[in-house]
Amino acid sequence: MTDAQKTAADTTLRAAGESPPDPRPAPVPLLEPREGIPPVTATEEALAEVVAAFAAGTGPVAVDAERASGYRYGQRAYLVQLRREGAGSALIDPVGCPDLSALGEAIGDAEWVLHAATQDLPCLRDIGMVPSRLFDTELAGRLAGFARVGLGAMVENVLGFALEKGHSAVDWSTRPLPEPWLRYAALDVELLVDLRDALEEELEQQGKLEWARQEFAAIAAAPPPPPRKDPWRRTSGMHKVRRRRQMAVVRELWTARDEVAQRRDVSPGKVLSDSAIVEAALSLPPNSHALAGLPGFGHRMGRRQLEQWQAAVDRARALSESELPQPGQPLNGPPPPRSWADKDPVAAARLSAARAAVTALAEQLNLPQENLITPDTVRRLCWEPPAAPTEESVAAILAGHGARRWQIEQVAPLLTEALRTDPEAG
Repeated sequence: MTDAQKTAADTTLRAAGESPPDPRPAPVPLLEPREGIPPVTATEEALAEVVAAFAAGTGPVAVDAERASGYRYGQRAYLVQLRREGAGSALIDPVGCPDLSALGEAIGDAEWVLHAATQDLPCLRDIGMVPSRLFDTELAGRLAGFARVGLGAMVENVLGFALEKGHSAVDWSTRPLPEPWLRYAALDVELLVDLRDALEEELEQQGKLEWARQEFAAIAAAPPPPPRKDPWRRTSGMHKVRRRRQMAVVRELWTARDEVAQRRDVSPGKVLSDSAIVEAALSLPPNSHALAGLPGFGHRMGRRQLEQWQAAVDRARALSESELPQPGQPLNGPPPPRSWADKDPVAAARLSAARAAVTALAEQLNLPQENLITPDTVRRLCWEPPAAPTEESVAAILAGHGARRWQIEQVAPLLTEALRTDPEAG
C-alpha cells in the first residue's frame, strides 16, 4: 500500500455541504514525483522503451494530456503524461512523437484513469490513443456528491495531499519545457490511480459504483463529435448582431481569421478578437480607414492586416440578399423553455413538474441534476411526450436520447408522473 492509499484509507470522505466532525490535518504538499521527474520522451527509440515498459506494467494506467489552449490553433496535445504500476511515470512529447498508436495498443486492454476524460480524449485520439475502458475521477467525484471536483480539490479532500496547480494555463507548446512545468505535469498523474481506488470504494459504499461504470462505458464508446455547424455563430457578443448583413460580416471575418490562425498556428483570439469582429459587423465600415477607428483595429495593426479585414467586410457588403445568412439556426429540438408558456402551456406545466421532481431526487441522491439526467433530455421528453405516458414508453424515449440504464431506472417513474400533470389541478 502506497503512502497515498494509506492516507486515503484514513480520510473521511465528505458529501457536499457536510462538515467533518473534527478539523482534518492540513494537506501534505506534494512537491516531487516518487521517482523524480522522468525525462521527456521525444524520439522513436525512447518511445519504444516507454511502450515496452508500459506493456509490461500492471493495473490501471493514469493518463493526462496538456494542450496550448489560448496560444495555438486547435486542441492538439503538446505533452502526454502516463503512470502505471511497474512502469513508473512517463512524459511524452507528441511533437517529437506524433504517432502514439503503438503505446495506445500496448495499454489498450488496461483501464485508463483520466480526470475529466471528455476534455482529453479528443486530442489523445488524434495521436492514436483510444481507451477501450476508463475511469473518470472527475465524474466519479460528481456521482459521489463532492462539491469541488477539480483534480487539486479531489486529491486534497480524498487523499490529503496538496497539488501545485500554477501551470495549468501555460503555453505547453513551449520548447524546451521548463523543469517546473514538467514537475507539475508528472505530479498530475502521480496519485491518479490512488484517487481512482479511493473513489471506487466510496462509490461502492454509496451504492453508485454500477452507475459510474455505465457512465464510463458510455464515454469510452462515444464516437467523435461531428464538426460544429456554423461555428461563427458562437462568436462572443453575437447577441448584439441583429441584421443579416451584419451577420454576414461576422461570418466573413470569422472565416478569414480562422484561415490566418490555422496558417500561423496561433489561437484565433490572438489574430483578431471576437469583440473586434462584432464592432466591425455593427459599424459596416466602408473602407480600411474607417475600420482602423474601431476598437480592436487600432494603431498597432498594420496596413496589410487592415486591408485583409476590410476585404472580408467588403465581401459581406457585396452579397445578394439570398446569400445572406438566416437570422437563427434551425432548431434541433424544442424551443427555449421561456417561450413554452405562450406556445404550449400544458407542456410548460409538464416541464415545471419534471424539473421539480428531478431536482428533489438529485438532492436525495446527493449528485448534480445534470448527472442524474441531462436537462436537454427532460425538455425533449416534455415537449414531445408519448401519447399515453407509461414507465415503459418514457423509458424508451429516454434510452433513445442516450440515457444510461441507471438513469432510466431512477427517473422514469417520476418523469412519467410529471407527464400526467394536469395544469388545471390545484
